Amino acid sequence: MRRHGHGLVLGKFYPPHAGHHHLVRTAQDQCERLTVLVCAASVESVPLADRVAWMREAHPGAEIVGAVDDIPVDLHDPDIWEAHMAVFRGAVPGRVDAVFTSEEYGSELARRFGAEEVLVDRERTLFPVSGTAVRKDPAGSWDFLGPAVRAALARRVVVLGAESTGTTTLSRALADHYRRRGGVWARTGWVAEYGRRYSEEKLAAARAADPAASWADVSFTSGEFPLIARHQDADEEHAARLGSPVLFCDTDSFATGIWHERYMGGRNEEVERIAGLTRRDLYLLTDHTDVPFEDDGLRDGPQLRPWMTGRFREELERTGRRFLLVRGDRTARLEAAVTAVDELLAEGWHFTDPLPENR
Repeated sequence: MRRHGHGLVLGKFYPPHAGHHHLVRTAQDQCERLTVLVCAASVESVPLADRVAWMREAHPGAEIVGAVDDIPVDLHDPDIWEAHMAVFRGAVPGRVDAVFTSEEYGSELARRFGAEEVLVDRERTLFPVSGTAVRKDPAGSWDFLGPAVRAALARRVVVLGAESTGTTTLSRALADHYRRRGGVWARTGWVAEYGRRYSEEKLAAARAADPAASWADVSFTSGEFPLIARHQDADEEHAARLGSPVLFCDTDSFATGIWHERYMGGRNEEVERIAGLTRRDLYLLTDHTDVPFEDDGLRDGPQLRPWMTGRFREELERTGRRFLLVRGDRTARLEAAVTAVDELLAEGWHFTDPLPENR
């Protein structure tokens, strides 16, 4: 197999999929060094920075660069070709020895770079997928997507509520419900409440010092809540990378802000900042009125449940988050939640169309 000096792979990667990654890996195997040029138009709904970051994560051995290219594609217009080449050469100014592509325009692109064309799986037999197919049906193309893209596209559903209102029961039941659909849905993830584990560890530490210690002897500092929020988000991100097109979370960093109020008496700016970093698609707020309070050794506030339910609702409304208040017994709650999640999934994923192409 011939070894090339500097290779180039060029594409929109809108979004990147297994076929793109095969192309890049093939080029890496045949080149001393490889540049991957990610070109995005301003009208497209996935930011250039995200696509560059995804490709850098997937291909750390390649040089990944990005460029904005707002020129429509017309393979029959020399002036349009030259306008595109000005963008390409501006992003990749050095000599290019080989252009790796799976596209029909590969030979002309290589000629204009003064490079050799290397055609890779033009018929898409190894990975029968395209960016168009992914944008049309991400769930149907899920197995062709890498972890970072899955995490970006997964619909995130958070179940939150006051103490002893069934958040864990409902979130687990939802994950089980969607896993039973099979296929890619069998990998539907569930994210546990990290704050509970953190609380268990604090209580265990207190009892190690004093075997008679109870939850009433455990205290928190304001600085612990950002730690809890960051860990919760990290667990969520990890699960989103591995799971199906929907992810269920037993609380999140947004809810951590309300728990900070409950224990510390006010808001925490760092928790607010952390909560704003991650997109969630739907919140399910568990009402307290239909669930009796059960003290499991980490709860002490039955009288605070109405206040907490109210604060969750107020903050969800104030921040414009999409949510549903779920009431009734377990069956009624699960049915209402599944209906809401199905409605969310039925809305699909909305990608703006790329610029017109005349091929």
